[in-house]
Amino acid sequence: MRIAVLGAGAIGAYAGAALHRAGADVHLIARGPHLEAMREHGVQVLSERGDFTARPNVTGDPAEVGPVDYVLLGLKAQHYASCGPMLDPLLGPDTAVVTAQNGIPFWYFHGSGCRWEGHRVEAADPGGAVSATIAPERAIGCVVYAATAIERPGVIRHMEGTRFSIGEPDRSLSPRCQAFSEAMTAGGLKCPVEHDLREDVWVKLMGNVTFNPLSALTRSTMAQICAYPDTRTTAELMMRETLDVADRLGVRTSISIERRMAGAERAGDHRTSTLHDVERGRPMELDVILGAVVELADLTGTAAPTLRTVNALASLLNERLDEGAVRPPAPQGAAAG
Repeated sequence: MRIAVLGAGAIGAYAGAALHRAGADVHLIARGPHLEAMREHGVQVLSERGDFTARPNVTGDPAEVGPVDYVLLGLKAQHYASCGPMLDPLLGPDTAVVTAQNGIPFWYFHGSGCRWEGHRVEAADPGGAVSATIAPERAIGCVVYAATAIERPGVIRHMEGTRFSIGEPDRSLSPRCQAFSEAMTAGGLKCPVEHDLREDVWVKLMGNVTFNPLSALTRSTMAQICAYPDTRTTAELMMRETLDVADRLGVRTSISIERRMAGAERAGDHRTSTLHDVERGRPMELDVILGAVVELADLTGTAAPTLRTVNALASLLNERLDEGAVRPPAPQGAAAG
């Protein structure tokens, strides 16, 4: 089995290292110092489950890899539409693209069989640019529950979780999903094939839609948001409204708001990826996480007032980040100028 990981950052390199350890022919596609470190020293994984080093093929040029059986996308969703030049050399007639992303996926209504079958979610697929780059028929959905970070170039710190739930948009239990699941499991990861991955999408989204924008707007950790009464109430309202949207779409999750909030509290002083983006002066990945849910609220006639308010605030912050008007903090000891 030939697998390319396009965007071999924290999650991509971790999954790629596990797949390589299980015997798959893995090709990591990365850039910069991280690429050079992995090329020279392999991928070093540090984990309470056991440290290990894997030495898959590493490159910055997908043309050196050629067509593969699976492409695991480790890119943020906002980069899907522009990844065509990197993705195209990896695609053969039957190549599957595993879309490991947060938020509402571009394929959400593909094969759904619901009243909105084939509807395009603009926030997830602006102008149809993503589905033009990645044919929905190639897509295997993936919801990631693992937490990893690049500790330094070439070194991945695994904090918790090993679950990568996957599923076909049309709810079929396909041989290609089963084969990918078996490869991931052989590498020591959990990779259940779900009949309908949309429930997992909304379970993960309950946390992302809430804590990602709130953490960025308040510059606070998940534990701090939970501990402050007013932001805790805001978080609970956002989760309730998110579940209302999901319910209108025919999806009912098995997890309660209380349980989701308790999980956030257990995460302690975890800084979300969105907060890290703001601290670095980078635009946030919020279109597919928050904007898409507000769009689906419009589609289904759901009020969602709290989501709409937070989305307005976060959208303005993102515009300011795009303009470069929000600067990262000066290094400690440096003059602010």
